[in-house]
Amino acid sequence: MAALGVLAAVGGAAAAGAGIGIGDDGPDGSAERRLPPATAEVTRQTLTDGVTEDGELGYGRSSTLTGHLPGTVTRLPGTGERVTRGEALYRVDEQPVVLMYGSVPAYRTLREGVTGEDVEQLERNLDALGYTGFTVDDTYTDATARAVAAWQEDEGLEETGVVETGRVVFAPAAVRVDAPGTEEGASTGPGRKVLTYTSTAQSVTVELDTADLRLAEEEAKVTVVLPDGTEVGGRITEVATEIAAGEGEDQGETTTVGRVEVALDGKQAREAAAPYVLASVDVTFTAGERENVLTVPVAALVALPGGGFAVEAVKGSSTSYVPVETGLFADGRVEISGDRVTEGMTVGMP
Repeated sequence: MAALGVLAAVGGAAAAGAGIGIGDDGPDGSAERRLPPATAEVTRQTLTDGVTEDGELGYGRSSTLTGHLPGTVTRLPGTGERVTRGEALYRVDEQPVVLMYGSVPAYRTLREGVTGEDVEQLERNLDALGYTGFTVDDTYTDATARAVAAWQEDEGLEETGVVETGRVVFAPAAVRVDAPGTEEGASTGPGRKVLTYTSTAQSVTVELDTADLRLAEEEAKVTVVLPDGTEVGGRITEVATEIAAGEGEDQGETTTVGRVEVALDGKQAREAAAPYVLASVDVTFTAGERENVLTVPVAALVALPGGGFAVEAVKGSSTSYVPVETGLFADGRVEISGDRVTEGMTVGMP
């Protein structure tokens, strides 16, 4: 990206400098050419390669919960309600569908003799809820069944020692109900939408042009400006590309956009954002930073015929080309260095 910007910016300057070598001055030490039409100064500053974009403060991507157990929905949680391990996400025929923590979705009935990662996941939750007497492993034993029966008794369920498909929902952590997908009194069953849920932790979602995705790397730090102007730290947790459908006159067309998820970093940041359920925020992404360096506008660079760059130093009524090494490009300026480059030097501009 930086290289493309340089080529575009210095194209005219390259033509102006074609055939002119460093030190092509006249007999009196002045360059035998006209003074540049504009000038700029070499300045010392901190140069930051970054971009600020609009973001949406919320709770991240929502997940859809579909039912497995047939019956009537007798209780639904409200929007914004938080559900933790061992609590009911909703009720069917007055019996709970319980949240437990884990990464493997509940996809089968668990009973004595079954083995697998989902068994170990269930046992870890039972243990965390205070049900003991079994070894936490990937085998569903008679001891596991007894612990399940004790859990079922406390939940008001039939004490079978068997966990039928749909009685338990696994999610990575506690969830926040985003929106209902049905209503109390409605029939439910396998594949029917019940509700959507999100994480309980606030986060920021940002859409980036694919050209700016170089600025977004997982675990990289960003700055989030809240609606009241408070700046808090953030950390990139997910970077993905998505196909976005066009709107209005562009309906039917699609574009590729970058989708970036940002977690608020630290207790102070989370407390500052807590008053805002949903809000627009500014997010600044930084790919690089150079402190206390000499810079000029990118347009001041002259591409030399033999390769490399120079600036046209202007002193009084004379000019000369001074070779430079380039560094970071950002905000229309470029870091430069060289033996003859000094702060405050006047350089030509096209």
